[in-house]
Amino acid sequence: MNTVLLGYARLARPANLPTAAADILAGVAIAGVFVISGSGQGGSILFLPVLLLVLSSIFLYAGGVIFNDVFDLSIDRIERPERPIPSGIVPLKAAAVYGTAAMLIGIVLAFCVGRLSGIIACMLTFSILIYDSLAKKSDLLGPLVMGLCRGLNLILGISVLGSLDFWWMAIVPIVYIFAITLISRGEVHGENKNHIVLAGVLYATVIFGILAISYFYTDSMLMTLLYILVFVIMIFRPLVRAYSENSPANIKKAVMAGVISLIVLDAAIAATFSIWWYGLVILALLPLSIGLSKLFAVT
Repeated sequence: MNTVLLGYARLARPANLPTAAADILAGVAIAGVFVISGSGQGGSILFLPVLLLVLSSIFLYAGGVIFNDVFDLSIDRIERPERPIPSGIVPLKAAAVYGTAAMLIGIVLAFCVGRLSGIIACMLTFSILIYDSLAKKSDLLGPLVMGLCRGLNLILGISVLGSLDFWWMAIVPIVYIFAITLISRGEVHGENKNHIVLAGVLYATVIFGILAISYFYTDSMLMTLLYILVFVIMIFRPLVRAYSENSPANIKKAVMAGVISLIVLDAAIAATFSIWWYGLVILALLPLSIGLSKLFAVT
């Protein structure tokens, strides 16, 4: 691939984009699309809105990580000089235009689904830019706003039918992403054992929260448990390694595992609120994300 084109592709973090799509698909399940489809009212009519929201989320996520590198230029010149902007492969102004275009496309696609979806996309865009420009500098506000972005992304999927039932499910990705962002604080220098312990507690909170939701609101406890077991293995093995040997390399692997495992978490949520095989549809995004992570950086 051409070096410049590769630089633009790297800016968008391709390995992370399937996780954004997984959020939407989980939100669609929470919204009750499968209940409607099962009664003969959904089917192909809902395919286009779901597709538009998936694409909207992907463009918004891409725009967000592009602007992350735009705002981080001065730091990246020191800590990550190999990234596309500090290395000179992608000019700063071109990257800003690239990120702006991606976000605008994401917002327009959401409004094509409905006014509610468009408003949520605008709120998500605002939250992303607040994180990129200001919030990430704070040890508390950074993880919280990053989690809020994921929560709004899930809500974007929930909005597919024009309502926001179970909007409070957004708490799950908020807590989970808060944990991952805490871990990432030691990605450059290491020495973040306290953050790793707290992240482990937050991971456990998410797991028990999903199981409790499945028990009290659905009748799919066993199926949810099977997905959760896969999730537990994927997130805790690298986390334990990062604690045992608290090096930047192990911390980065724990962060990568946490990000990619979002797909498994979304699959568990989707299977809880719909039917077992829908979770497998979302899980099919996992090998795609893992494959792309071998070609492009996740963080």
